[in-house]
Amino acid sequence: MTHLGKRIRELREKQNLLLRQVAAYLEVDTALMSKIERGDRKPSKQQVINIAKFLNANEDELLTLWLADKIESTIVEEPKVAYQAMKIANKNLKR
Repeated sequence: MTHLGKRIRELREKQNLLLRQVAAYLEVDTALMSKIERGDRKPSKQQVINIAKFLNANEDELLTLWLADKIESTIVEEPKVAYQAMKIANKNLKR
């Protein structure tokens, strides 16, 4: 499960909402929403924004988790150089 998927599930369950309710709001099928929660499918940025609206969640929190998942899935493929690449990126972001 991804960081974002886990958080979406937590928020949804806390509000006693069904997967199909969130899926209907996003205009996707329930299977896709389930895959997003399990981390088997990555949502688009706009879908994350829409999920945040529907769940009355902090948009920045969900977008941060979405981006963290994207970064993690990219660098996991290059473990030997990932840390150094992250250091360079971090340095450039501080500017």
